[in-house]
Formats: sequence, structure tokens, C-alpha cells
Amino acid sequence: MENPITSKCCNHQPWFVLLVFFVFCIELFSFDYSGLTAKKSALVTVLDDNHGNVINTQSSFSHDFTEITNASVSPLPKTDEMGDLKVGTEIDSCVGRYIFVHDLPSRFNEDLINNCRLLTRGTDKNMCPYLDNLGFGPEIENPEDVLMNNSWFLTNQFLLEVIFHSKMKSYECLTNDSSIASAIYVPFYAGLDMSLYLWGFNTTVRDSASLGLVKWLSEKPEWKRMWGRDHFLVAGRIAWDFRRQSDNETDWGSKLRFLPESKNMSMLSIESSSWNNDYAIPYPTCFHPSKDSEIFQWQDRMRRQNRQYLFSFAGAPRPEYQNSIRGKIIDQCLASKSQCKLLDCNYGATNCDNPVNVMKVFQSSIFCLQPPGDSYTRRSIFDSILAGCIPVFFHPGTAYAQYIWHLPKNYTAYSVYLPVKDLSEWKINLNETLLRTPEDKILRLREEVIKLIPRVVYASSRSRSETLEDAFDLAVKGILDRIESVRVMIREGKDPSIGFADGNDYKYTFSTYGNGNGS
Repeated sequence: MENPITSKCCNHQPWFVLLVFFVFCIELFSFDYSGLTAKKSALVTVLDDNHGNVINTQSSFSHDFTEITNASVSPLPKTDEMGDLKVGTEIDSCVGRYIFVHDLPSRFNEDLINNCRLLTRGTDKNMCPYLDNLGFGPEIENPEDVLMNNSWFLTNQFLLEVIFHSKMKSYECLTNDSSIASAIYVPFYAGLDMSLYLWGFNTTVRDSASLGLVKWLSEKPEWKRMWGRDHFLVAGRIAWDFRRQSDNETDWGSKLRFLPESKNMSMLSIESSSWNNDYAIPYPTCFHPSKDSEIFQWQDRMRRQNRQYLFSFAGAPRPEYQNSIRGKIIDQCLASKSQCKLLDCNYGATNCDNPVNVMKVFQSSIFCLQPPGDSYTRRSIFDSILAGCIPVFFHPGTAYAQYIWHLPKNYTAYSVYLPVKDLSEWKINLNETLLRTPEDKILRLREEVIKLIPRVVYASSRSRSETLEDAFDLAVKGILDRIESVRVMIREGKDPSIGFADGNDYKYTFSTYGNGNGS
């Protein structure tokens, strides 16, 4: 008897074989297809390794863009006609240092120079001669062997903006392409504009040029790239002159630095304010060497100088300022007799208008007293450095809190600090205090002061230094670093406005500047 199961199976054997064959074909086909797709996938992987995965690039493009060094600053590498990178392409030394200069309407600069006779309304001073030699003033023809021939000029201390603009025209990394610029320079002569309207004009007139400037800037494409935070301007007056906090007619100066657009810019001036977007750079002195050898020659001369006075002071009392210590300084200088030399710069005196007189006193002195004057700072600081005379400061706002790009953080290396903020704190005898300074310390201090000379002069643009950086070079380097730090914040996704233009009430307090050893 047949097995029912076997019988059924055998009866359908052709169909069963066909079914098995069909399943086998499907499995074989699936195996081959997976092999093909695997090969194709491997090929895509190889291509992606060479040219970048398209999907990954799309998903991370914005992230990569924010991480790279500012693409608008660094130009693309040079390529040939096929788009391939050229072999042996030279590195552009100006990458990260390019500066674009706005071509401002003449009312903001050139017209002010052309109307130089109006710059000092209300005074009998004529500014026109000081604008000779690109802002250096007329050359001093009779230096009396106190100065060097051909390097000294009658430079007005308020012409920094003109001098800086002139030197910028010879800057090695200028560009007409703002898209590759690391900084945007705004050549507005804010100080000269203010000089036109300081006396007898209402606030509307005083602020007119400032309002016109920010309107002009804000309409330019360069402004929208960083909303002005890569822009900077230079002023030949103290920063406080541009920070009038009300519209009262009796208040001093303009409100340039309180305009919303101006808050996004940095300003370099002879004295900074307590706001974070103001920076101090040295007053222009009368020494403008055209080559390094002139600086070296002058430094050697100051090292050999015979100094017959222990200390000196060039200035005038300020009786109108209740807490001024100048009167006390003058009294102690006179009481010290042969130990101190006083150069009277009182109102009406002309002694201090002549650089020969000033330098003659400072060159013959070991220490030069530098108390605050009408403001915290004074040009005399830099005159004393030129003379190799050790500056004596009485307030951190006179130098230590100001010239952070030009003077050492370790203030004890080049100066003496006697902490006297006002007359009520005066408890020192200058003669006795300075006499206690050891001779070896005096020599070290003087040598450091002499080393600072190249850093505080604005060299002539007639030739370019190959070994030294002058005050202009250091100022440019400082502002480029400042703007790059803002770009870093943007790349990190931070708000660049945080802290950019904040007020810093502690800027002039001594504790901010450590203990004098660079800490």
C-alpha cells in the first residue's frame, strides 16, 4: 500500500522542482545585486575621500564656515586656468593685515586743512604752519646742538589725526578691495572739526559733522559686514572731548562717541576714556626720524648725556583745579635748588613752545616729573622718554592705564610711581625720595627708557624702517588684534557687542594693573 504522503509528493514532483529552482534564482540574484551595490558604495566612498562627501558638506557647511579664519580677510590661494592650486605659490605677508581706507567726502578731512586759519577760533594761534610736512610742521632749523638736524620739527600735539592719515597712505598692506580687509580706517579729522566750533557754537553745530559721518558710513556696504566693529578712526584730542553726555550748551565737546553707530567703532586718540572702545596711542613729539640709523644715533647720544639735575618739571600750576598737585611739585622743586630744574610753562610763557628748551632740560635730568594736567595725560611723558629721562608718575591714568600697546606692562622697569591721586594725599618729599634710588637701578631704568624711544615716535614716511616698529606700526598692530578678537567672538557664536563699548569705571584704578611686575 502506498504511503499517502509519499504518493502525494511524487505526484507533484515537477512543480516542487520548479519551485526550488525559482527560490534558488531569487537568492542568486539578490546576492549579485548586493555585491554590485557594495562595489558602487565603495566607489562613492573613494570619491568622497578625495573630493569631500556631498551630503556631509551640505549638513556642516555653516559650521565649517564659522570655524575657518575669516574668509573675508584671507584671499583665496592662487589657481591656474583649470582651477588647480599653483605649485610654489608665495604666502601673502599682508593676509590678516590688509586695511581699507574709506574715501570720505572732503568736508570730513581735506576741507578742514584748507580752512586751517579757522581751526583755533577764539585764540591768536595760527595752525596753518603746523600742517606743513604732512602734519609734522616746519623743520627746526637751529637745534643748538640739542637736537639732530633734519629729524626734528615743530609738531603740534593735536595733529595726530593728520599725521596718522599721512602715514597710512604709505602703509604696506593697503587694499582697494574691502572684502579682504581686516580693518576699515575712517580718516575723519574729528579733533580739527571740533576746533572749529569749541567756542560760541551750540551743540547742534558741534555735532553736525559727527552725525553726517555716521550717516555716510552706515549706508556703505563695508558697514554691514560687521556693523562697524571692524572700523576705527584716529583723533588728535583726548577721547573725553568726544563724549559730551548731555545737550546742554554749556557742556564741553561733541557727542560723537555716544552716537549709536560710533559705539560700534574703535577710536585711537592721545588719551583714552574709560570706555572699552577707546584706545590711547602716543602724543606726536617733535622727533620724526626718516631711517633707523637716526634713532640709533639719538639713543647713543642719550646714553652718554651728562645729567646734572636729580629731577625736573616742565609745566605750570593748575590753581583752578582744587586737587592738583602741580603747585606742590613746583614748590618742592624750587626748595630743592640745584637738585631740580623748573621750566616755567605758565600761561603767557613761551618757554615750553620751543622743543629745544624742553629737551635741554630733560636731557640734563635723571628724573622727569609727570603729574596729571588738564587731563590725565600730557605730551611731556614722551618728550622725557626721548630725552632718556626716567618718568615719575603720580596717577595710573597718566600712562599705565593708557598706552597699553606702546609701554611695558611692567611699569617698574622704566618708571617710578609715587601714588598721589590728589593734594590731600601728599606725604612725600621728592628730593629725599628720589635720592634714595640706587645708582644701578637708575642705570637700568634709563636704559629701558632709551629702548622705548622707537616705540613712541612717528617716523617719517619718506622711508620705511626695516628693523624697528614706531608708534604708528604698534597702533596698527594693536587695532588689528582688537578687531580680530571681535571676529573670534563671532566665529564662536558669541554676541560681539558684549563688552565692546562698555564703560569701565575701574580703568584708572591702580589695582587693575597688577603690582608692577607684569602680573
